[in-house]
Amino acid sequence: MNRKYFAAAAAILAVAFAVLWIAYGRNNSTEAFSLASASAQTPKTVYLTFDDGPSDRVTPKILDVLDEENVKATFFIIGQQAERRDYLIKREAESGHTVAVHSYTHNYSEIYSSPRSLIADIDRCNDVIESITGKRSDLYRFPGGSYGLREELIAAAAGHGMRYVDWNASTRDAECPGGAGQLFDSAVATSAGLDRVVLLSHDSTYKTSTPEATRRLIRYYRENGYTFDVL
Repeated sequence: MNRKYFAAAAAILAVAFAVLWIAYGRNNSTEAFSLASASAQTPKTVYLTFDDGPSDRVTPKILDVLDEENVKATFFIIGQQAERRDYLIKREAESGHTVAVHSYTHNYSEIYSSPRSLIADIDRCNDVIESITGKRSDLYRFPGGSYGLREELIAAAAGHGMRYVDWNASTRDAECPGGAGQLFDSAVATSAGLDRVVLLSHDSTYKTSTPEATRRLIRYYRENGYTFDVL
């Protein structure tokens, strides 16, 4: 077959699946809507989200930036990390940020081996959240995102009462070791033209440029008429 044909088809599929959707699991059913299709009359909003924390090295700096800018964010945490850094989870919750489930182990092969393993991982992470904050979360982000996962895994999370959330823009701090300027540029490029931006960043230990990029992005989005909210 023609390689150009495959390249074109891949590009079309990439664009098609770039649309963000949020699914709400209720009674083993899935209700989805696209933030990209929200009414133009609704204020432009950015949802800052941070995966893979907390870390002693990066999370406090991000929290400092959010405090200074008076912005709330959503943290999708790893339970193993949180058990050793409960003071950071307490700070997130007490500051009004959303603390949500990402995973307990972040071990893809284990988590995705079966629906039962997936739910066990979610519950174990939620146990940690509850032990620190006093309440469980119904908000979930699949490790690596939901795209490409087996339907039985997505259905299991929804059927377990979890709202699962992907993203439609990214700083790409997980893909490249660039400085704050490069992360800023990636976020601006991937969120161009969107009225609802769910921005993916990370607060794991080696994402040292993310705090400064976050500060610049908050100011950029404000200057361009966006407000901020939590999921």
